[in-house]
Amino acid sequence: MDSLVATHTTRATLPPDAADPRAGHPGRRGLSPHAQGMLALLVTVSIWAAFALSARALSSSSLLPADAALLRFGLPLVVLFPALWRRRRAIAAVRPGPALKIVCGAGVPFFLAAMHGGSLTSAAFVGSIVPGMVPLFVSLIMIRRGHGVPRGMQAVGLALIAAGVVALVWRYVVPVDTDVLAGSGILLVASGLWALYTVGLREVDLDPVGSIGLLCLPSFAIIGLLVLTGVLPTGIAHAAGSDIALFLVVQGLGVGLCAGLLYAFAIRRLGAERSSVVGSLSPVAVVLLAIPLLGESPTAAVLVGVPLITAGVVLANRRPRPEVPADA
Repeated sequence: MDSLVATHTTRATLPPDAADPRAGHPGRRGLSPHAQGMLALLVTVSIWAAFALSARALSSSSLLPADAALLRFGLPLVVLFPALWRRRRAIAAVRPGPALKIVCGAGVPFFLAAMHGGSLTSAAFVGSIVPGMVPLFVSLIMIRRGHGVPRGMQAVGLALIAAGVVALVWRYVVPVDTDVLAGSGILLVASGLWALYTVGLREVDLDPVGSIGLLCLPSFAIIGLLVLTGVLPTGIAHAAGSDIALFLVVQGLGVGLCAGLLYAFAIRRLGAERSSVVGSLSPVAVVLLAIPLLGESPTAAVLVGVPLITAGVVLANRRPRPEVPADA
């Protein structure tokens, strides 16, 4: 954000006819940094929505969860191999604690939990519970570390998130729907794991490419070992080519590669607060896309719970504005 402020300040001091060296030819104007950030963020939100949809679609696919995980963590390693090789020392130097948070928080445990939870519920549940509950879990982690309890609008946002999740699952309590309740519980575990990943990312000094390598390398090794030893079954040898291509694009290229790079780019262009607010539209996008793509009809619980969670994420990610002296 400081660099953006400095850029605007510099431009304000230039004469009106001074050419910006980054603008190229005076007669041609490219996208502004703000527009670039918004475009990157909208693509990222679309990828997040696609992840939620694929988690639901996996249950009717010819692929098994282990197959999807191999594609998810393997393809980024192949595409980024030269860049990861150059960063091998920095990746190896990461402390075990933060590395474990990243590998568990977004690696095999998270992936299998999100996929299994999605197979028992709906795309709307995956797209709402997993990202929606992250601010609440992160706040609990920060409180446990001795940070203050959220106050003001942040506290209201966290309460709205909790109310939205309750609204989603309430209709399945009476009468009891064990599959949906179990799936919701598994998605809550996935969300808690993603909160660990979020905290772990703050503790490592790696660029986005290095962070992807730190996540994907051990995750691919773990899932490969589980498949080779027969702990997890695989059916990729007999899977339909269309299913393999779909998960390669959505999970491997989309979630595994593009989402991490584009979200980091959007944060640099827009700032963390604005990025998180626009990113909260992911649950809404999932609900809208699930109607034509998966044939899901939004229930009354979804129509109440998703807006509550979205509003809660917006408020929970707000940061108090610094006080400015009256004479400033």
